[in-house]
Amino acid sequence: MARNKDFDENEVLAKAVSLFWHKGYNGTSMQELVDALGISRSSLYDTYVDKHTLYLKALEFYQNTAASQMQTIESDTISAKEAIKRLLELSTSDLLLDKQHKGCFMVNAEVEVAPHDKEVLDIVCKSERQIEEAFLKTIRKGQKNGEITNKQDAMALTRFLLNTIKGIRVSAKSTTDKAFFNDIIQTALSVLD
Repeated sequence: MARNKDFDENEVLAKAVSLFWHKGYNGTSMQELVDALGISRSSLYDTYVDKHTLYLKALEFYQNTAASQMQTIESDTISAKEAIKRLLELSTSDLLLDKQHKGCFMVNAEVEVAPHDKEVLDIVCKSERQIEEAFLKTIRKGQKNGEITNKQDAMALTRFLLNTIKGIRVSAKSTTDKAFFNDIIQTALSVLD
């Protein structure tokens, strides 16, 4: 008979995200995970098997949280341009508050681990596809109602905005200047006219 967990898995995964985000996958030891997560080593191994599995679960938790936030923005009855602005601002909101300049957890995983780990690469790619789908759906809606230019292909605009988000997330490793990011967002929005 399976034993009930005596901890909140979402809380544990949020703590794992925080530690992996701060120290990176390779820089985080199992002992640091045990200490930071507040669960016993045996509970950690029983639930997650190993550090790699926990890392994958942490990435999925982070990605699912972001996807939920994007869906909320998409489902709001706002204009297409406003939705795109809010999606871009979503990328900067947490990054601007980060005094440690950790950058984006997903981008960090893409750079540190994904080049040699197919499972991490799959999660990173899934995250990017979700962002791409959110932008593409919104751009097509805006083009249909005349709010966004038809001079550019919807997919080309989508890829431009996806790359803009990646640039914002990388830049957050060196700056948290709100004006810097606002300039990028305003310039990106101007491409839609």
